[in-house]
Amino acid sequence: MRARHPTRRTVTDISELSKAYQTLLSTIEAVEPRIAEATRSELADQRDSLKLIASENYASLPVLATMGTWLSDKYAEGTVGHRFYAGCQNVDTVESVAAEHARELFGAEYAYVQPHSGIDANLTAYWAILAHHVEMPALEEFGVKNVQALTEADWETLRARFGQQRLLGMSLDAGGHLTHGFRPNVSGKMFHQNHYGTDPETQLLDYDAVAAKAREFKPLILVAGYSAYPRRVNFAKMREIADEVGAVLMVDMAHFAGLVAGKVFTGEEDPIPYAQVVTTTTHKSLRGPRGGMVLATQEYAADVDRGCPLVLGGPLSHVMAAKAVALAEARTKEFQTYAQAVADNAKALAEGLLTRGGKLVTGGTDNHIVLLDVTGYGLTGRQAESALLDAGIVTNRNAVPNDPNGAWYTSGVRLGTPALTSRGFTTSDMDSVAQLIDEVLRSTTPVPTKDGKPGKAKYDLASDVAANSHNVAGGMLQAHPLYPGFEL
Repeated sequence: MRARHPTRRTVTDISELSKAYQTLLSTIEAVEPRIAEATRSELADQRDSLKLIASENYASLPVLATMGTWLSDKYAEGTVGHRFYAGCQNVDTVESVAAEHARELFGAEYAYVQPHSGIDANLTAYWAILAHHVEMPALEEFGVKNVQALTEADWETLRARFGQQRLLGMSLDAGGHLTHGFRPNVSGKMFHQNHYGTDPETQLLDYDAVAAKAREFKPLILVAGYSAYPRRVNFAKMREIADEVGAVLMVDMAHFAGLVAGKVFTGEEDPIPYAQVVTTTTHKSLRGPRGGMVLATQEYAADVDRGCPLVLGGPLSHVMAAKAVALAEARTKEFQTYAQAVADNAKALAEGLLTRGGKLVTGGTDNHIVLLDVTGYGLTGRQAESALLDAGIVTNRNAVPNDPNGAWYTSGVRLGTPALTSRGFTTSDMDSVAQLIDEVLRSTTPVPTKDGKPGKAKYDLASDVAANSHNVAGGMLQAHPLYPGFEL
């Protein structure tokens, strides 16, 4: 069954929405025409390319429209009913409705919808857990005025004084996120951190190995979740590991929240019944505005509520309103159909690449991510990403486990199906997309550096191959228009 995007409305609806957006852009144009033009161009670019970036999607027109209101003009630091500014009664309504939809959609005891991004959500969660479990002295006691000026030795001293809090998360090259304890990120400076990886042979999570690492390291927080791992996680097993070592299980479901909301991930693959704290973004597979959210058990509710002022300033009330609209959309049967189609399309894309000789990390997928190892084409991830973009296919390069090319050039390309599924692409379409990707990469050759050594960035793609890819992709995109009937 084709997943119907929530913008596939009646002709009358689309006509009225088009007029409203035309008026909006004309108003902007009168003040700064370059911004209006860039906005129109962005819609055109998104309509004319195969978007396979796993962390991107297309929000509905009602979600987009909700962000462009005077709710943006209101400061509302604090929480519902307890603000530091007067006149926040309407913001209270907006935040309450968004939190209500989040709780009902995911079956969570508590929802905090203020975070501006996934990183903000993770920082809020980390500090909430620390505040709940560690008696922390104030930074002022150490004479800290500028956190940015702290040296690594300073951070080591602070971690020790704060209780030597420990965090164990998935390593970056195995598919984890930089906020899961990556040292250059603030999460890697807040915590004495360590990482678990995947099995060297299967590239799958080895729960026995995770448990052994947890017993050895004894973390306060065990982080589960991923940014580029193409498989599902058994959160019941992760909770068993956390309980054994006395850790709090925190799950970052930013990438797969839509699959949880859409009931594709259920039982032990649904993190809500097992994790004390769950974070997410509200875009990606959830198909809402760019923003973040924290779900938690009641035990941590009061601590998470301190996200402002501990991590956040004033919440973005217009974005919270858009979150409420997107979460309401996600509570429909239609969204469940969409979520299942996302997973089905990812599987079809993976099978299409495999049948053409592609090499996939873990050998396939059972979520929305396909991680293609491009070394079989003789390319680096950067070369493959750039060549595909030349051919009208938008992806992002990504490290693979034990990547010899590092995190900048990489050896892989991450592909995701949420956005194309929103346009109505089916499993047969995804096989055609796989064929295009394979043809482009087979027609791409690396260009050596001046000294004759293998280059990691430059490449050569035949112009006729790029043109053919654009033509074929254009036919598929025309068959599945973005915001059909909507014109600027």
